[in-house]
Amino acid sequence: MIKESVFKHFENTADLEQTLAEKIANQLQDAVDARGKASLVVSGGSTPLKLFQLLSKKLIDWSDVYITLADERWVDADEKDSNERLVRENLLQHRAASAKFRGLKNMFATPEKGCDMTAESLANFPRPFDVVVLGMGTDGHTCSWFPCSKELNGALETKKLCAAVNPTTAPHARITLSKDAILSSRQIYLHLVGESKLSVYRQALQSDNVNEMPIRAVLAQRKAPVDVFYSA
Repeated sequence: MIKESVFKHFENTADLEQTLAEKIANQLQDAVDARGKASLVVSGGSTPLKLFQLLSKKLIDWSDVYITLADERWVDADEKDSNERLVRENLLQHRAASAKFRGLKNMFATPEKGCDMTAESLANFPRPFDVVVLGMGTDGHTCSWFPCSKELNGALETKKLCAAVNPTTAPHARITLSKDAILSSRQIYLHLVGESKLSVYRQALQSDNVNEMPIRAVLAQRKAPVDVFYSA
């Protein structure tokens, strides 16, 4: 049994997105004020798109904010399955257009070959990360830590910044930030929408078996604070 994180239940997604966008913007600006720069790690998929759009209009010092992804499909940045494309079209707009973005995909043929270059491209990012926004799949994966993947243990155990993953239940080879990188964060938000995700989250709290549900690697630790933002 995992002790539940801070859990915030919103009546609707609009309230969740407004509140979360405001909190993230304030934390990023606080980091810039305190240390001169800030870092934000975001996830792809459809769930955070409205959050990205709201965040992009916040009046903060975006030129001092560094943004990257928690994971990425090994596809070109202009393809429909690219998380980078979603971030560029929804977050790196308006005021946030001046943020310093680094994607995870590079010119190498595979994530295995490209991992080192990706880590190098993120070497100047402020660490620990100031804010990390994660999602969760119905199989209990987060980032690209898939329970079906033979590379799961490597992604959870390596001290390197990122790892290659080849899921059998999802398309495309992936590159993902490692557990060590994600947990080296000042704040983690788990952004969940829909009753099916709430059910998976509740199930995740029932055990600490990370191989069965990798989201537990985030929920069971006390290194980085985790706030769960949920709406039906």
